[in-house]
Amino acid sequence: MLNKYNSETLKDEISSLRAELIAHPLYNQIKDLAHIKTFMEYHIFAVWDFMSLLKSLQNNLTCVKIPWQPVKDANTSYLINEIVLGEESDVDEEGNRTSHFQLYLKAMKQAGAQTDGLNLIFEDLEKGKSIASILKDSNLDLAILNFLRFTFDAIEENKPHVLAAIFTYGREDLIPDMFLEIVKDLNAKFPNQLATFKYYLERHIEVDGEHHSILAYQMTDSLCISDQHWQEATEAVKDALKVRIKLWDAISNQLN
Repeated sequence: MLNKYNSETLKDEISSLRAELIAHPLYNQIKDLAHIKTFMEYHIFAVWDFMSLLKSLQNNLTCVKIPWQPVKDANTSYLINEIVLGEESDVDEEGNRTSHFQLYLKAMKQAGAQTDGLNLIFEDLEKGKSIASILKDSNLDLAILNFLRFTFDAIEENKPHVLAAIFTYGREDLIPDMFLEIVKDLNAKFPNQLATFKYYLERHIEVDGEHHSILAYQMTDSLCISDQHWQEATEAVKDALKVRIKLWDAISNQLN
């Protein structure tokens, strides 16, 4: 029997939230380099949690243990490994191997944006602290904390079909083309400070939009094998979009 729910019903149910994000007033508020720096100081956490979702999926869908054991589905293993390959070892504007996350940090450094909050998280992780305790004690903006808590709660719950749906429908394909045009215009004024960020966005659109998104859709379809899976995935994506809207609201308030 065919499922009543599928990717099309999911897209229909999240369409209004996606439209709200893509048309968020935040983008029209970005007018100068200081605004871009503020955006980056918030958005870097979304780039980081994207990588955390990605690696959680890889842990679920491939074998990363010793001794190695064959996985149940080589197709989903291929899909996630292909995405990981591009996200962890792409190239920067000079042709050097780098992850998209490291490329973003490079762009922040060039623009003069601060990374102190994320650096403190990494220092605490190196000391062996749990992400839950780190977020509990953090003085980051509440919108950032709630955004990260949502992601790491989902990772802790560890339902691959839910993680795949959040990764596919609730993350980095939500930045509209108009934002790249804004960055291009500002880069013409500040070429020594925004060239890497412009490259990051262009590379993101090229790799994620034209290749990774197709793989991610296929992965989610293969993991959502029942109506219950699709319903759980849909509700999770809705929640993911809501915390993203709250994050965008927080940036907007900062710019005001």
